[in-house]
Amino acid sequence: MNYLQLLSILIEAVIAILFFLTALRGKPCFYGLTFTFAVYVFYDLSRLYNFDVSKEMLTYIFFAATLAALWSAWGVFKK
Repeated sequence: MNYLQLLSILIEAVIAILFFLTALRGKPCFYGLTFTFAVYVFYDLSRLYNFDVSKEMLTYIFFAATLAALWSAWGVFKK
């Protein structure tokens, strides 16, 4: 097992949790970043454990994550 890959997944999960908690504290624009980092975790886990996910599906998921990050960035920019 690649320990650097596992560490990366753990850090991404912690970041997703921190963004989620920030969103719950009245900053809803951070839900987008929560989703984005949750996608990173899913993607890395799918590579680590060979989930049966098509490349096309991953493309759509990453596109959604990019839109969510854009929504969050826009929300931060507006404030």
